[in-house]
Amino acid sequence: MTGFVSGVITAMVTPFSADGVNFGEFGRMLEYQIEGGADAVVVLGTTGEPATMTEEEKTEVIKYAVKKVAKRIKVIIGTGSNCTAKAVAQSVQAEKLGADGILVVTPYYNKCTQAGLFEYYKTICAAVKIPVIAYNVPSRTAVNILPETAEKLASIPNMAGIKEASGNMAQVVETMRRIRGKLDLFSGEDFLNLPMLAIGGKGLISVASNIAPAMMKEMFDLVEAGKMDEANAVQDKLLPLEDACFYEVNPIPIKAAYNMLGFDAGVPRSPLTEMTEENKARLFAEMKKAGLKTV
Repeated sequence: MTGFVSGVITAMVTPFSADGVNFGEFGRMLEYQIEGGADAVVVLGTTGEPATMTEEEKTEVIKYAVKKVAKRIKVIIGTGSNCTAKAVAQSVQAEKLGADGILVVTPYYNKCTQAGLFEYYKTICAAVKIPVIAYNVPSRTAVNILPETAEKLASIPNMAGIKEASGNMAQVVETMRRIRGKLDLFSGEDFLNLPMLAIGGKGLISVASNIAPAMMKEMFDLVEAGKMDEANAVQDKLLPLEDACFYEVNPIPIKAAYNMLGFDAGVPRSPLTEMTEENKARLFAEMKKAGLKTV
């Protein structure tokens, strides 16, 4: 299926305090996204650190996000797992709690075959009625959705797209050729946002839009209007900032960046660590250059 969502989709962080999830700050962050023009948010994706959250915390985060957003934009919940049964259970729960759609990462660690990938997504899609976006990020999962498998996934009725973060633009172009008009393609790597949109991508699922949603939306709208020179000018301004958001493993830098904007994102949960002071200074400098209002 196509047309579920398009535009700027922010992969949200989960702010933590010593007591657990900081829901007050999470609410402020969601409002910041809506005010900045984001079209949707992904909650409990990789950036949200679900791997270090309890099941109770994840349930409460979904409930809170759905209620806070109140249908103003779409709420997409990350529900993938390396166990198909667990992914199904998490997907069913997300649907029951009011998610507009789900983002399902490929099974990690187990290293399944392409046939296993298809069966994984087919089983999850059969368990829910809401749209499902597959998430291809082989650098984290050691599994890669090949173009021919992406084309096969298009036969599943509620499969709504693929978030591509393989970093292999040749593969992405071939995937787009095979799924065009059948599934939507979403950029999953900020530095490739513009080229993916240029070949027909419907949106970007972005880490950097946590702190710069308005700039991301401006770039997307310019591409949609066919104003590529202007879109490139915005992306040229964004690229150093996007690079800074990955000085250390995600979501370490983006949490530090939120704190520099005056939010209380806290720090990542162990085994992730707080950003080094040297990299914080470099990140801060790029945020200032990009025109963000730091504190």
